[in-house]
Amino acid sequence: RPPPPPLASTPNSNKRNANMQSQTSASGPELRGSNITLDSIKSASDVSNRKTKIICTLGPACWSVPTLEGLIDAGMNVARFNFSHGDHEGHKACLDRLRQAAKNKKKHIGVLLDTKGPEIRSGFFADGAKKIELQKGAHITLTGDYNFKGNSKKLACSYPTLATSVKTGQMILVADGSLVLTVLSCHPSECEVICRIENDCSIGERKNMNLPGVIVDLPTLTDKDINDITEWGVKNEVDYIAASFVRKASDVHQIRQILGDKSGIKIYCKIENQEGMENYSDILAATDGIMVARGDLGMEIPPEKVFLAQKMMIREANIAGKPVITATQMLESMIVNPRPTRAECSDVANAVLDGTDCVMLSGETANGEHPIAAVSIMARTCVEAESAVNFDSLYQAVRNSTLRQYGHLSTSESIASSAVKTAIDVNAKAIIVMSESGNTARQVAKFRPGMPIKVITTSDQVANQCYGTLKGCAAHTVESMDLEDKMVNTVIDELKAAGKAAAGDPVVIVHGTVAKSGATNTMKIEYV
Repeated sequence: RPPPPPLASTPNSNKRNANMQSQTSASGPELRGSNITLDSIKSASDVSNRKTKIICTLGPACWSVPTLEGLIDAGMNVARFNFSHGDHEGHKACLDRLRQAAKNKKKHIGVLLDTKGPEIRSGFFADGAKKIELQKGAHITLTGDYNFKGNSKKLACSYPTLATSVKTGQMILVADGSLVLTVLSCHPSECEVICRIENDCSIGERKNMNLPGVIVDLPTLTDKDINDITEWGVKNEVDYIAASFVRKASDVHQIRQILGDKSGIKIYCKIENQEGMENYSDILAATDGIMVARGDLGMEIPPEKVFLAQKMMIREANIAGKPVITATQMLESMIVNPRPTRAECSDVANAVLDGTDCVMLSGETANGEHPIAAVSIMARTCVEAESAVNFDSLYQAVRNSTLRQYGHLSTSESIASSAVKTAIDVNAKAIIVMSESGNTARQVAKFRPGMPIKVITTSDQVANQCYGTLKGCAAHTVESMDLEDKMVNTVIDELKAAGKAAAGDPVVIVHGTVAKSGATNTMKIEYV
């Protein structure tokens, strides 16, 4: 901020000068954004500096090898396979094409299996009807008998204990909230609930139903989910399981039991209802990462509260050092339009400023008309949002918040924190992390260094996970950690070739013992 112009020397002006001096030299917090200038607004986005990761849902619009290569070039870090749709054979064919595209582009692209999870749906209609017309103010009966063929007076529901779960006055949302019902009375003996229709609506068969504020008596993992994980996820060596509708920490423990010795697969819990929010601390302690699933969450809690839930969950995950994904409707209009709305870009940017590690595209890439353009503009938006962040202050904020919440840092966290602080102090051009399990890389990423994190590992899966969801991390694989010096030199040569480092510039190197995965014990500074 430029200094005020000099004033004529009078008693009053001297007083004004003193006041201005005291204001401009005042210590304490300032408004965010002082590093945003007109030049930064006018200059092109340098997506090579992007730290926030992008997850793309695969579908018919993007599952050819050339289009997948286009998504990778545009910035895709993780490919999401949505098991609410498709079968094992179709997903496997798509996975083969993805891995071919990743090999062609020499990128470590993560693979995420997103479970269908339990769901409540409306039933089928009588007389072959495809839609029914519902009138505001009319009454409709919901029955737990899913074999009943419905009409505008009575409709089946796939949740048999609906009549004992809801109470008079509660809302039931159907078809993503396009139909709102108010419970008037419950009749458990007949397995029926009588509701008032709150808006005119035309709905089709088998629409999703949400019960805001209700503790639903359904298992988190259905038989289909378990089969998808064991027979497709484990066998095809996916990198992540995104578990739908997680409501308590025991859900995470169950998934770990199902995975068995495949402990390298990371579990990301989708927080989609109020019960999951209420048990968030326990879930966060048990899981490897979090997905803020704003679609169903916006049905379960008031929509005006979703942004608060997002900020709360991201902050807690940042303090715990667990990666967090922000998902749903980020660039929704690009399913059809070649450009997003300004509100959508602001939504992506605000998620980045909140501290999200990843942002996710769903229909935009799975069945949209502009999948590559959606990834490109999301990448540019992320890097512009990151340019507004003071990473030195952010490091201190993460460290202070961790100490305030836990009282101390673990040994490995302390090493990671010291590495980032050292990199800031010496103006290092990169932090190189030797990490066999990925844990050291995750802890370095937690402290949000402004310089890139280059991870060297012996595991392809760890490389996929570091490049996939750890903020600011790129990954390289090496056959043995005995080749550390050679690989460090390779990374330094890449930094020089990209213009990110010059002769004499420092880099910070962090690594643990080779014999014991996860035992971080060394930090050093080397010069290019």
